[in-house]
Amino acid sequence: MELKKRKQTYEPITDIKSKKIPGKEHPYSNYISWAFMKQLREHHDTRKVYDVNPYVEVFQFEKNFYGLFTHNIDGAGDVWMYLIVGPEKAMLIDTAYGLGDLDGLVREITGNMPYIVVNTHTGPDHVLGNFRFDTVYCHEYEVWSVRNKCSKDCFDYLFDENGNCKWIHFDKKDLPEYRDYELIGVPDGHIFNLGEDYDVELIWTAGHAAGHAMYLDKKNRILISGDDLISATNGVGNGPRPGDPYGKYSTIEAYHNQMRKLAFRNDEYDYIYGGHFAVGLESNVIIDIVETAAKILEDPQNYDFKKERKRAQGTVTICCKYVPNFTVISYNPEKGVYMEQAQKIVEEYTRNKK
Repeated sequence: MELKKRKQTYEPITDIKSKKIPGKEHPYSNYISWAFMKQLREHHDTRKVYDVNPYVEVFQFEKNFYGLFTHNIDGAGDVWMYLIVGPEKAMLIDTAYGLGDLDGLVREITGNMPYIVVNTHTGPDHVLGNFRFDTVYCHEYEVWSVRNKCSKDCFDYLFDENGNCKWIHFDKKDLPEYRDYELIGVPDGHIFNLGEDYDVELIWTAGHAAGHAMYLDKKNRILISGDDLISATNGVGNGPRPGDPYGKYSTIEAYHNQMRKLAFRNDEYDYIYGGHFAVGLESNVIIDIVETAAKILEDPQNYDFKKERKRAQGTVTICCKYVPNFTVISYNPEKGVYMEQAQKIVEEYTRNKK
């Protein structure tokens, strides 16, 4: 008798406007992350859905620090945005798909305070809401990629030939409309001041994207990690995107180098809040990430398991290495491990385009 797993769908929340389409669940969660999110969404005392934006569940994790949770409307892992409220300004970290009145939600939470908008990296579930805002910041190596992702046709892939979203039920008119906005790239270590001595530092971590950045809330001792550290399959070392001039940094080698620097600073932060799944992770996981990345660099073929993923260019083999007591690092062994390897791909693509 063959054993068959049944689909485990968690969607008990009925007071948000978007609804998952049965049978379209994403494959990236793990059992622990699934259980964590179930408990958080059902039982966290601060959970609230505001009338101004019924697509977002708001959690108050600290007195001035909020998690804004929303569906990932392309069927992958549901997304966290974060809001820090400083003495004079606030900061919104990531914009998801911009479903609903995101600006109105931020203004209601902050009492109409001025605020800064930043991105961790290029993923559509982190940047397509940028159209809602006049100015957005990111790391300087991610500007090219964010600009290319935020195109006039960027939402087209969400819908079938009948105009229905393939993964999530939502009102199409609640998506933002394409418009130009100012995208400003800043260097590693850039400080955003939210008033008085309240500083948030951009820390470049590479890996999942060439210009991937984390944000260190120095007062709360919280690190907002985007997709470079999440509690489910941690996809870094994807290799360069075609045309990305900084593609060599989307590798395990670049990720290891930057995360090692971050590990030496772990006396500056206590908890880590990722772009997906479980939040409030203990800071020592950074050290385990660094050690696992080092093992991949020593021997990329010494993986724990591998899987096949369908891409536009065909099927790609992804290798996965377990991080002790945590999750896995997944990587493309052909182009996502070493910087020199990836740089050759970047140069070859550039020559072919001429």
